[in-house]
Amino acid sequence: MKTLLIIPTYNEIENIERLVEIVLGKGDDIDVLVLDDNSPDGTGLRVRFMQSSEPRLHLIERPGKMGLGSAYVTGFKYALAHDYELIMEMDADFSHNPDDLPRLISAAQNKDLVIGSRYCNGVNIINWPFKRLLISYFASKYVRVITGMPIKDPTGGFKCFHRKVLESINLDKILSDGYAFQIEMNFRAWVKGFRIKEIPIVFTERINGTSKMNRNIVWEAAWMVWHLQLLKIFRLLK
Repeated sequence: MKTLLIIPTYNEIENIERLVEIVLGKGDDIDVLVLDDNSPDGTGLRVRFMQSSEPRLHLIERPGKMGLGSAYVTGFKYALAHDYELIMEMDADFSHNPDDLPRLISAAQNKDLVIGSRYCNGVNIINWPFKRLLISYFASKYVRVITGMPIKDPTGGFKCFHRKVLESINLDKILSDGYAFQIEMNFRAWVKGFRIKEIPIVFTERINGTSKMNRNIVWEAAWMVWHLQLLKIFRLLK
């Protein structure tokens, strides 16, 4: 299936070239879309240079840091407009292993949303401080309890959507932007009855660059689950 992998970037010049080369080597049907938020380190410029020799590499440059959720929504709209069947998400920092891409794509042949899960087969995270690991693990349980979603890793960002999932969601009505965005997209797909599958991955904390996690992102995720559940109860989820 014609596949688009969306990679949002901000100051990922240390990773982006090698990552794109590896990803494009995983299959001739895989294209890459980089969404760069005007990285001061020149990430967007490096991608433009790479485009001169790689027709499967695409780039959207935004004027500044506009958030993870809005980046993915922009990428989703691009994918739907250009007739991609599978639309994937992936971090730029090698925390998601490109070798797992074929596994997600294979699982998507008979599922509507495939999630590369850190928690569906124990806990598979490398190089995280114990405190952060505990927060993430129990946050996932919190989301499951409040929303009722049978997803063990609702905040994971390594995913593959069939286009019909994204076509069914009003992307202009997405409420969240940080890690809550991943919860919201899963929730909307689950409420609509799409077939969801988690497959185990090993998540490795970035080696180069700095994490984009902050307190505001955590709080957004904490209250968003209640908002989504209320929208579901009152049948206001579009």
